[in-house]
Amino acid sequence: MSEAARSLLQRWGASFRKGTDFDSWGQLVEAIDEYQILARHLQKEAQSQHNNSEFTEDQKKTIAKIATCLELRSAALQSTQSQDEFKLEDLKKLEPILKNILTYNKEFPFDVQPVPLRKILAPGEEEHLEFEEDDEEGGAGAGSPDSFPARVPGTLLPRLPSEPGMTLLTINIEKIGLKDAGQCIDPYITVSVKDLNGIDLTPVQDTPVAVRKEDMYVHFNVDIEIQKHIERLTKGAAIFFEFKHYKPKKRFTSTKCFAFMEMDEIKPGAIVIELYKKPTDFKRKKLQLLTKKPLYLHLHQTLHKE
Repeated sequence: MSEAARSLLQRWGASFRKGTDFDSWGQLVEAIDEYQILARHLQKEAQSQHNNSEFTEDQKKTIAKIATCLELRSAALQSTQSQDEFKLEDLKKLEPILKNILTYNKEFPFDVQPVPLRKILAPGEEEHLEFEEDDEEGGAGAGSPDSFPARVPGTLLPRLPSEPGMTLLTINIEKIGLKDAGQCIDPYITVSVKDLNGIDLTPVQDTPVAVRKEDMYVHFNVDIEIQKHIERLTKGAAIFFEFKHYKPKKRFTSTKCFAFMEMDEIKPGAIVIELYKKPTDFKRKKLQLLTKKPLYLHLHQTLHKE
Protein backbone atom coordinates (compact mmCIF):
# COMPACT_ATOMS: atom_id res chain seq x y z
CA MET A 1 0.00 0.00 0.00
CA SER A 2 1.40 3.41 -0.94
CA GLU A 3 1.77 6.14 1.65
CA ALA A 4 -0.82 8.24 -0.19
CA ALA A 5 -3.40 5.42 -0.13
CA ARG A 6 -2.71 4.73 3.55
CA SER A 7 -3.18 8.41 4.40
CA LEU A 8 -6.46 8.57 2.44
CA LEU A 9 -7.86 5.47 4.14
CA GLN A 10 -6.92 6.78 7.57
CA ARG A 11 -8.67 10.10 6.92
CA TRP A 12 -11.75 8.41 5.49
CA GLY A 13 -11.89 5.96 8.40
CA ALA A 14 -11.65 8.76 10.96
CA SER A 15 -14.39 10.73 9.20
CA PHE A 16 -16.60 7.63 8.95
CA ARG A 17 -16.27 6.91 12.69
CA LYS A 18 -16.87 10.56 13.53
CA GLY A 19 -20.12 10.53 11.55
CA THR A 20 -21.40 7.27 13.06
CA ASP A 21 -20.48 8.48 16.57
CA PHE A 22 -22.49 11.68 16.06
CA ASP A 23 -25.31 9.54 14.65
CA SER A 24 -25.37 7.16 17.62
CA TRP A 25 -25.27 10.09 20.08
CA GLY A 26 -28.31 11.71 18.43
CA GLN A 27 -26.31 14.70 17.11
CA LEU A 28 -28.07 14.54 13.76
CA VAL A 29 -26.99 17.88 12.26
CA GLU A 30 -23.32 17.03 12.88
CA ALA A 31 -23.78 13.48 11.58
CA ILE A 32 -25.44 14.67 8.36
CA ASP A 33 -22.67 17.21 7.79
CA GLU A 34 -19.93 14.59 8.35
CA TYR A 35 -21.63 12.02 6.09
CA GLN A 36 -22.04 14.52 3.25
CA ILE A 37 -18.44 15.74 3.46
CA LEU A 38 -17.10 12.18 3.39
CA ALA A 39 -19.48 11.19 0.56
CA ARG A 40 -18.18 14.12 -1.47
CA HIS A 41 -14.55 13.05 -1.00
CA LEU A 42 -15.36 9.43 -1.88
CA GLN A 43 -17.28 10.49 -5.00
CA LYS A 44 -14.35 12.63 -6.07
CA GLU A 45 -11.91 9.73 -5.71
CA ALA A 46 -14.28 7.33 -7.47
CA GLN A 47 -14.47 9.66 -10.46
CA SER A 48 -10.74 10.42 -10.68
CA GLN A 49 -8.79 9.36 -13.75
CA HIS A 50 -6.96 6.02 -13.51
CA ASN A 51 -3.45 7.49 -13.52
CA ASN A 52 -4.41 10.00 -10.82
CA SER A 53 -5.89 7.44 -8.44
CA GLU A 54 -4.46 5.09 -5.84
CA PHE A 55 -7.26 2.58 -6.51
CA THR A 56 -8.35 0.16 -9.24
CA GLU A 57 -11.59 0.64 -11.17
CA ASP A 58 -13.32 -2.12 -9.16
CA GLN A 59 -12.17 -0.53 -5.90
CA LYS A 60 -13.47 2.84 -7.08
CA LYS A 61 -16.87 1.29 -7.80
CA THR A 62 -17.00 0.04 -4.20
CA ILE A 63 -15.92 3.47 -2.93
CA ALA A 64 -18.70 5.07 -4.98
CA LYS A 65 -21.28 2.66 -3.50
CA ILE A 66 -20.13 3.54 0.02
CA ALA A 67 -20.64 7.21 -0.89
CA THR A 68 -24.19 6.37 -2.02
CA CYS A 69 -24.88 4.65 1.33
CA LEU A 70 -23.62 7.72 3.20
CA GLU A 71 -26.03 9.86 1.17
CA LEU A 72 -28.85 7.40 1.90
CA ARG A 73 -28.16 7.53 5.64
CA SER A 74 -27.99 11.31 5.50
CA ALA A 75 -31.35 11.40 3.71
CA ALA A 76 -32.84 8.95 6.25
CA LEU A 77 -31.87 11.26 9.14
CA GLN A 78 -33.80 14.07 7.48
CA SER A 79 -36.87 12.03 6.59
CA THR A 80 -40.06 11.81 8.60
CA GLN A 81 -40.77 8.42 7.05
CA SER A 82 -39.48 5.42 9.01
CA GLN A 83 -40.00 2.67 6.45
CA ASP A 84 -37.28 1.55 4.03
CA GLU A 85 -34.74 3.96 5.50
CA PHE A 86 -31.04 3.22 5.57
CA LYS A 87 -30.22 2.43 9.21
CA LEU A 88 -27.13 3.22 11.27
CA GLU A 89 -26.43 -0.47 11.88
CA ASP A 90 -26.44 -0.97 8.08
CA LEU A 91 -23.95 1.85 7.61
CA LYS A 92 -21.62 0.47 10.29
CA LYS A 93 -21.24 -2.72 8.24
CA LEU A 94 -19.35 -0.65 5.67
CA GLU A 95 -16.56 0.53 7.98
CA PRO A 96 -14.42 -2.64 7.61
CA ILE A 97 -15.00 -2.59 3.85
CA LEU A 98 -13.71 0.98 3.61
CA LYS A 99 -10.80 0.17 5.91
CA ASN A 100 -9.81 -2.88 3.82
CA ILE A 101 -10.78 -1.55 0.40
CA LEU A 102 -7.48 -2.68 -1.16
CA THR A 103 -8.15 -6.35 -0.34
CA TYR A 104 -11.96 -6.44 -0.33
CA ASN A 105 -13.21 -8.85 -3.02
CA LYS A 106 -16.71 -9.86 -1.89
CA GLU A 107 -20.09 -8.79 -3.17
CA PHE A 108 -21.21 -5.41 -1.84
CA PRO A 109 -23.72 -6.01 0.99
CA PHE A 110 -26.36 -3.56 -0.29
CA ASP A 111 -28.08 -3.23 -3.64
CA VAL A 112 -27.13 0.36 -4.39
CA GLN A 113 -25.68 2.13 -7.37
CA PRO A 114 -22.99 4.82 -7.46
CA VAL A 115 -24.15 8.40 -7.85
CA PRO A 116 -24.35 9.12 -11.62
CA LEU A 117 -21.01 10.30 -12.92
CA ARG A 118 -21.17 14.06 -12.79
CA LYS A 119 -18.30 16.46 -12.57
CA ILE A 120 -17.03 16.74 -9.00
CA LEU A 121 -15.06 19.60 -7.49
CA ALA A 122 -14.12 19.66 -3.82
CA PRO A 123 -14.88 22.94 -2.01
CA GLY A 124 -12.29 25.60 -2.79
CA GLU A 125 -10.91 23.86 -5.88
CA GLU A 126 -10.66 26.18 -8.82
CA GLU A 127 -11.30 25.02 -12.35
CA HIS A 128 -11.41 27.12 -15.48
CA LEU A 129 -14.81 26.51 -16.96
CA GLU A 130 -16.22 28.29 -19.98
CA PHE A 131 -19.42 30.22 -19.43
CA GLU A 132 -22.10 29.11 -21.85
CA GLU A 133 -23.39 31.60 -24.35
CA ASP A 134 -26.97 30.70 -23.44
CA ASP A 135 -26.40 32.04 -19.89
CA GLU A 136 -26.67 35.72 -19.07
CA GLU A 137 -23.49 37.71 -19.75
CA GLY A 138 -20.37 36.33 -18.03
CA GLY A 139 -19.98 36.98 -14.32
CA ALA A 140 -17.33 38.80 -12.39
CA GLY A 141 -16.10 38.51 -8.86
CA ALA A 142 -14.48 35.92 -6.68
CA GLY A 143 -16.38 33.21 -4.95
CA SER A 144 -17.33 29.58 -5.24
CA PRO A 145 -16.49 27.69 -8.45
CA ASP A 146 -19.10 27.18 -11.16
CA SER A 147 -19.19 23.40 -10.73
CA PHE A 148 -20.21 21.63 -7.55
CA PRO A 149 -20.28 18.19 -5.93
CA ALA A 150 -23.20 16.11 -7.17
CA ARG A 151 -25.11 15.95 -3.95
CA VAL A 152 -28.43 14.19 -3.75
CA PRO A 153 -30.75 17.24 -3.88
CA GLY A 154 -32.86 17.60 -0.78
CA THR A 155 -30.63 17.91 2.28
CA LEU A 156 -32.98 20.01 4.41
CA LEU A 157 -32.57 20.04 8.16
CA PRO A 158 -35.26 20.22 10.87
CA ARG A 159 -35.94 23.32 12.96
CA LEU A 160 -33.67 23.77 15.96
CA PRO A 161 -35.14 23.47 19.47
CA SER A 162 -36.55 26.77 20.71
CA GLU A 163 -34.83 28.72 23.48
CA PRO A 164 -36.35 31.45 25.67
CA GLY A 165 -35.74 34.89 24.23
CA MET A 166 -34.12 33.54 21.04
CA THR A 167 -35.44 33.80 17.48
CA LEU A 168 -35.50 31.12 14.80
CA LEU A 169 -36.11 31.83 11.12
CA THR A 170 -38.03 29.77 8.56
CA ILE A 171 -37.67 30.89 4.94
CA ASN A 172 -40.14 29.62 2.38
CA ILE A 173 -38.60 29.67 -1.09
CA GLU A 174 -41.60 30.27 -3.31
CA LYS A 175 -40.17 30.76 -6.80
CA ILE A 176 -37.39 32.29 -8.87
CA GLY A 177 -37.84 34.29 -12.06
CA LEU A 178 -35.60 33.43 -15.04
CA LYS A 179 -35.98 34.21 -18.72
CA ASP A 180 -35.17 30.57 -19.63
CA ALA A 181 -36.82 28.90 -16.62
CA GLY A 182 -38.31 26.09 -18.71
CA GLN A 183 -34.89 24.95 -19.97
CA CYS A 184 -33.38 24.27 -16.52
CA ILE A 185 -32.83 20.56 -15.78
CA ASP A 186 -33.21 19.28 -12.20
CA PRO A 187 -33.04 22.78 -10.71
CA TYR A 188 -32.51 23.22 -6.98
CA ILE A 189 -31.24 25.89 -4.59
CA THR A 190 -28.34 25.64 -2.16
CA VAL A 191 -28.86 27.73 0.97
CA SER A 192 -25.95 28.79 3.17
CA VAL A 193 -25.27 31.35 5.89
CA LYS A 194 -21.90 33.09 5.55
CA ASP A 195 -19.94 35.67 7.49
CA LEU A 196 -18.23 38.64 5.82
CA ASN A 197 -15.28 36.44 4.88
CA GLY A 198 -17.49 33.85 3.19
CA ILE A 199 -17.10 31.30 6.00
CA ASP A 200 -20.06 29.00 6.72
CA LEU A 201 -21.89 29.77 9.97
CA THR A 202 -24.37 26.90 9.63
CA PRO A 203 -24.58 23.60 7.70
CA VAL A 204 -25.27 24.05 3.99
CA GLN A 205 -28.70 22.84 2.82
CA ASP A 206 -30.00 21.88 -0.64
CA THR A 207 -33.66 22.08 -1.56
CA PRO A 208 -35.31 19.19 -3.37
CA VAL A 209 -35.60 19.60 -7.13
CA ALA A 210 -38.19 22.25 -8.06
CA VAL A 211 -41.84 21.21 -8.02
CA ARG A 212 -42.68 22.78 -11.38
CA LYS A 213 -41.61 25.22 -14.10
CA GLU A 214 -44.18 27.67 -15.40
CA ASP A 215 -43.62 30.52 -17.87
CA MET A 216 -40.64 32.49 -16.53
CA TYR A 217 -40.69 30.95 -13.06
CA VAL A 218 -39.25 27.89 -11.37
CA HIS A 219 -41.46 27.03 -8.38
CA PHE A 220 -40.09 25.43 -5.18
CA ASN A 221 -42.54 26.16 -2.35
CA VAL A 222 -40.16 24.66 0.23
CA ASP A 223 -39.30 25.71 3.81
CA ILE A 224 -35.70 26.20 4.92
CA GLU A 225 -34.98 26.18 8.66
CA ILE A 226 -31.97 28.39 9.37
CA GLN A 227 -29.69 26.38 11.66
CA LYS A 228 -28.76 29.11 14.13
CA HIS A 229 -30.71 31.52 16.30
CA ILE A 230 -30.76 34.96 14.66
CA GLU A 231 -29.25 36.57 17.76
CA ARG A 232 -26.22 34.30 17.43
CA LEU A 233 -25.36 35.22 13.83
CA THR A 234 -22.26 37.38 13.51
CA LYS A 235 -22.48 41.01 12.43
CA GLY A 236 -22.47 41.31 8.66
CA ALA A 237 -23.67 37.76 8.04
CA ALA A 238 -25.86 37.00 5.03
CA ILE A 239 -28.05 34.14 3.82
CA PHE A 240 -27.13 32.98 0.30
CA PHE A 241 -29.33 31.25 -2.26
CA GLU A 242 -27.51 29.61 -5.20
CA PHE A 243 -29.69 28.43 -8.07
CA LYS A 244 -28.19 25.30 -9.63
CA HIS A 245 -29.14 23.09 -12.55
CA TYR A 246 -27.71 20.09 -14.38
CA LYS A 247 -25.97 20.43 -17.76
CA PRO A 248 -26.05 17.03 -19.51
CA LYS A 249 -23.60 17.98 -22.27
CA LYS A 250 -20.87 18.84 -19.77
CA ARG A 251 -22.10 16.39 -17.12
CA PHE A 252 -21.92 18.69 -14.17
CA THR A 253 -24.21 20.69 -11.93
CA SER A 254 -23.72 24.39 -12.50
CA THR A 255 -24.65 27.55 -10.64
CA LYS A 256 -26.72 29.79 -12.87
CA CYS A 257 -27.11 32.74 -10.50
CA PHE A 258 -27.32 33.63 -6.83
CA ALA A 259 -29.06 35.94 -4.39
CA PHE A 260 -28.52 36.88 -0.79
CA MET A 261 -30.36 38.43 2.12
CA GLU A 262 -28.61 40.51 4.77
CA MET A 263 -29.50 40.69 8.45
CA ASP A 264 -31.48 43.94 8.20
CA GLU A 265 -33.78 42.23 5.69
CA ILE A 266 -34.88 39.58 8.19
CA LYS A 267 -38.48 40.45 9.03
CA PRO A 268 -41.79 38.56 8.85
CA GLY A 269 -43.62 38.39 5.55
CA ALA A 270 -42.90 38.31 1.84
CA ILE A 271 -39.71 39.64 0.28
CA VAL A 272 -38.24 39.64 -3.24
CA ILE A 273 -34.47 39.83 -3.67
CA GLU A 274 -32.30 40.54 -6.68
CA LEU A 275 -30.39 37.94 -8.68
CA TYR A 276 -26.67 38.24 -9.39
CA LYS A 277 -24.34 36.76 -11.98
CA LYS A 278 -22.15 33.78 -11.17
CA PRO A 279 -19.66 32.96 -9.77
CA THR A 280 -21.11 33.32 -6.29
CA ASP A 281 -19.37 36.15 -4.47
CA PHE A 282 -19.76 35.25 -0.80
CA LYS A 283 -17.74 38.31 0.25
CA ARG A 284 -20.14 40.60 -1.67
CA LYS A 285 -17.32 42.68 -3.15
CA LYS A 286 -17.97 42.52 -6.94
CA LEU A 287 -21.67 42.11 -7.58
CA GLN A 288 -23.29 42.26 -11.01
CA LEU A 289 -27.03 41.98 -11.54
CA LEU A 290 -28.08 38.98 -13.62
CA THR A 291 -30.60 40.90 -15.68
CA LYS A 292 -32.33 44.25 -16.01
CA LYS A 293 -35.67 42.46 -16.31
CA PRO A 294 -37.97 42.46 -13.24
CA LEU A 295 -37.05 38.88 -12.29
CA TYR A 296 -36.33 38.02 -8.66
CA LEU A 297 -36.16 35.34 -5.98
CA HIS A 298 -39.47 35.29 -4.10
CA LEU A 299 -39.31 34.37 -0.40
CA HIS A 300 -41.58 34.42 2.65
CA GLN A 301 -40.10 34.69 6.15
CA THR A 302 -41.53 33.43 9.44
CA LEU A 303 -39.91 34.27 12.79
CA HIS A 304 -40.34 31.98 15.80
CA LYS A 305 -39.67 33.42 19.25
CA GLU A 306 -40.55 32.16 22.71
